[in-house]
Amino acid sequence: MVTRVCGHLRHTLLAVGVLAFTGMAVSVSAQEVENIERIVTTGSRIVSDNQNAAYPITSISQQQIEQLSPQHIQQALNYVAGAGVQRGNGQEYLPALRSPVLTGAGACGGILAAEDGIPLRAAGFCNINELFEAHSEMAQRIDVVKGPSSLLYGSNAIHGVINVITPDTTQGGGWLGADYGSYGYARIKVRNGKDFGDSGIGVNASITDDSGYRNGEGVKQEKVNVRYRTALEKGTLTSGLTYTHLDQDTAGYITGFESYEDPLLIKTNPNPEAFRKAQSFRGWVKLDVQVNQQLALSITPYVRHQDMDFRMHFLPGTPLEENDQKGAGLLSQLRYQLTPNLYLNSGVDTEYTRGGLVQSQDTQTEGSDFLVETVPVGKHYDYDVTAFMLAPFAALEWQTAKWNVSLGGRYERLAYDYTNNMIDGRTRDNGTECGFGGCRYSRPESGENNFTEFSPKFTLSYSPQDNLQWYLDVAKGYRAPQATELYRLQRDQEVADLDSVSAVSAQVGLRTGFNSGSLDIAVYRLRKENVIYRDSDFFNVNNGKTLHKGVEVTLSYQLLPQWAIDVAGTYARHTYEHSQQVGEVDIQGNDMDTAPELQFNARTHYQINPDTALQLEWQHVGRYFTDPENAHSYEGHDLLHVRGEHQLNNGVTLAVTINNILDTAYAERADYTTFTGDRYFPGRPRHYMFSANYTF
Repeated sequence: MVTRVCGHLRHTLLAVGVLAFTGMAVSVSAQEVENIERIVTTGSRIVSDNQNAAYPITSISQQQIEQLSPQHIQQALNYVAGAGVQRGNGQEYLPALRSPVLTGAGACGGILAAEDGIPLRAAGFCNINELFEAHSEMAQRIDVVKGPSSLLYGSNAIHGVINVITPDTTQGGGWLGADYGSYGYARIKVRNGKDFGDSGIGVNASITDDSGYRNGEGVKQEKVNVRYRTALEKGTLTSGLTYTHLDQDTAGYITGFESYEDPLLIKTNPNPEAFRKAQSFRGWVKLDVQVNQQLALSITPYVRHQDMDFRMHFLPGTPLEENDQKGAGLLSQLRYQLTPNLYLNSGVDTEYTRGGLVQSQDTQTEGSDFLVETVPVGKHYDYDVTAFMLAPFAALEWQTAKWNVSLGGRYERLAYDYTNNMIDGRTRDNGTECGFGGCRYSRPESGENNFTEFSPKFTLSYSPQDNLQWYLDVAKGYRAPQATELYRLQRDQEVADLDSVSAVSAQVGLRTGFNSGSLDIAVYRLRKENVIYRDSDFFNVNNGKTLHKGVEVTLSYQLLPQWAIDVAGTYARHTYEHSQQVGEVDIQGNDMDTAPELQFNARTHYQINPDTALQLEWQHVGRYFTDPENAHSYEGHDLLHVRGEHQLNNGVTLAVTINNILDTAYAERADYTTFTGDRYFPGRPRHYMFSANYTF
């Protein structure tokens, strides 16, 4: 214990020394914040000259992504204050954005994940790992909207939106990249396009093969974006498609208090049978029309198809889940100038989806007599759900040189039609009863569920001078219960009588740019009602209340011509506000599990000469509790990474990255359950990445 504490202290002091030597500051790139630029396709679907909107967006640029060469999207999201994504094994992860790390059946409904503004999954059918279906490693940028964003994005955007923007390859040019790293990591990346003037076509693709450092793990993944553009008399027609394929052998948790410190144990794989196979396809067409000086219109129809099989190694009996969904939708926005300073933004979004899920088990459960009897061989669930969503929205926006005020709302109706393809109730698939009171899994009878919500949003910003903006954002967010929360029941529960989760949020902030950098400070408070959780009877209920509040600081500072620092940090508290007995503890007022109070990322840049640069990155994750009772915890960690980059004269860039240079023993994720005790996804020891990029 003493050795570990001293080691962390040594690492922290080293990082502090480096930062102190270069001058302390905090941020994103000053160039990105200059003039407080608003990002099209995330804050709006229509290009406008409004540089004043109080719609807080943080962007990770294409340059940052290419320099980082992330093996996992979590590495890029570390650059965002308030994001605390925890990496699992392979391409898996658990999300966090102004929230604790979200877990459970509907946890993915707290943050909306999208690519090019189109949600990766339909409302009600999210998946906790869905961002692996976005082409983040080859993105033009990654936009992050913090706080309820339901006006444009609807259900699920309670804590915010992560929107991966793919590059417009129709503008021409080419780029080729290769990465080779420790533990058998290899990746090829290619981007190429042709601009014909009034039209263009291009492709953006990557192939990854990662054999991993733990026994029996590995990832093979392919992703491709294709885009076509053509000019119209009064606008542009752009179409695109994304295809992704994942073949992953998954390593599960290791167990035992602080087992992540055992150099032999972290290489083991207690679940060699675990795997995940997934593929996804999305196609879209976007029509942008400037009808006249007062009226602009954007319409985006799209189709989506996804299927995935994975071994649920974290459940008794390690069942197999097979899920799929296919559907089509439409996004739209109309922007009409009523007066020189007053605009109407409105639209209608709609979507139709058909999804299915089968959970089955082919071998007998291991463990106690109770588990063996109540978790039987055979099918556990087999159901289909048809969903239809319709959502009109509108907002009035008043804009001057210094002020921007917007008030609007979205009305959304989501209807489920559920069909159970098995015997109703909690029997085996052949209708026989389980002992000990019945089988673990319960199947409700076929039926319908409807949810309607209205979410208002008010934003105000004031820019008294260039590169200075004060902003206020007050909004209500919501998410309808996910299909898995409604129809994947347990024990005695026959019907899940659930309402939509709602949240009311307020934030105030300051953005400013100056000669040597930029600064962004935000203070927020978000209260959630009707939070869905599984109670002590294993019923899905939504009596929960939680409170989330914090402060975020993002600042870039150019200390000297050769030295610069970027830091993005947050201090936050996430607490349970409802009375619930967990064991012998009432958790009301407790910190939520997996919710570190302090997290930050600091990067020191040194430009040796015009062609050569070095970067040192410090990632800090503070201590957090691993259970709602606040009886068990993980101490947190500090990691240091270093990168070097050199540009040759012929368009070639060479780079090397050393991650975890101090070879710190740490956990990517720490958790506690009454069945397993402390369990961890161990972090990788020191490892390397060599990269070569060629621009043509």
